[in-house]
Amino acid sequence: MKLSLIPFLLTIFILFVAGNIAGQKRTLVGKVCGDPIVACKSRENFESYELPFEYGKNVTIVQSQPFYAVILKSIKLNSDQSNCATAIPETDRTNVQALFPRNMVFVMRCWESGQASYTNVADGVSFMAMYAGQTQNEANAFLRKAKSTGKFNDATVRRMRVVINGT
Repeated sequence: MKLSLIPFLLTIFILFVAGNIAGQKRTLVGKVCGDPIVACKSRENFESYELPFEYGKNVTIVQSQPFYAVILKSIKLNSDQSNCATAIPETDRTNVQALFPRNMVFVMRCWESGQASYTNVADGVSFMAMYAGQTQNEANAFLRKAKSTGKFNDATVRRMRVVINGT
């Protein structure tokens, strides 16, 4: 009798584990919408200062494909991060966006669940960046273009992803 109970319990355990795995909302990888003029299916889910990317429905954690950005400005936030919403004003972002209408200019401000955050960025920092392409060569060319304006001499290239964690 004891031997017949083991296969039954093993079957129940396997079904339980399989059900939990199938029920998880998996991380998807979405295409970045780097050109603000081109249609993007998920754009309405992002704030105007966030870099949008396409993703499916009913996901808890989702991230974009890797991309390159040109970091134009970064600011260390107060220890309590009370200045995160105002460290880089929206007028700064829109002024830069007017200079580069085909490359999305985005800002990392305060992070809250459900909002966009970015990988490969130090904690406690707010930054303004521009989408610079999928390859290092595209990014380097765009960095030269940004620096040629004389306004972004300290700009750097960084590879990153956009992440939304809705948990």
